Amino acid sequence: MNVILFGATGMIGRGVLRECLRDDTVESVLAVGRTPLAVTHPKLRELVQADVSDLSAPDLDLASYDACFFCLGVSSVGMKEDAYRRVTHDLTLAVARPLAAANPRLTFAYVSGEGTDSTERGRSMWARVKGRTENDLLELDFRAYMFRPGIVQPDRGIPSKTRLYRTAYALTAPLFPVLRRIAPNLVITTEAIGRAMIAVAGPGADAAAHGRVLRPRDINRIASGGRDQG
Repeated sequence: MNVILFGATGMIGRGVLRECLRDDTVESVLAVGRTPLAVTHPKLRELVQADVSDLSAPDLDLASYDACFFCLGVSSVGMKEDAYRRVTHDLTLAVARPLAAANPRLTFAYVSGEGTDSTERGRSMWARVKGRTENDLLELDFRAYMFRPGIVQPDRGIPSKTRLYRTAYALTAPLFPVLRRIAPNLVITTEAIGRAMIAVAGPGADAAAHGRVLRPRDINRIASGGRDQG
């Protein structure tokens, strides 16, 4: 399986990249981003450019990719709706549309968020924008999965790029083991997200076995090979 990955410098994206490089079913990874990863691996190729939605490079054969794992995102804190929509909805669709046109068999896994508003009419700005993004992705001619993680525990010391989130993780880190014992599907790890993405996109994946909107329980179940964790 050949994977194109967006957002590999972020907390979730780094976790997904790690799982892709470890998994034998993933043959190659193209990481598209604005800054280099400082990671070297035989499977990994990087495309570093200011406009990450520009997939027009002559040596970029979009039809050769089996999956796109889209982990790119920003916090909505302090942003106006128009600006947040441009970097959330518009950027995501600018990437997704040429991929769908190039390969309708491609699997597109999009990191959304628990609480996303599929009606697009709620009071929460970020939830409306994410809802519109999900809805538009689900209309495209490829197999799309909306990943809605709840509380994400970073694995292997992977930090968040957002200062507010880093502080929150540092303060709540002692609670993660307790939460995982009493509510195993409230907390998911970056490792689980990566494993679940590979599972839904991998050879022989059964699209009918999963819904297209995956919440924490679904992500944990898929990551564990179909075993429900409570």
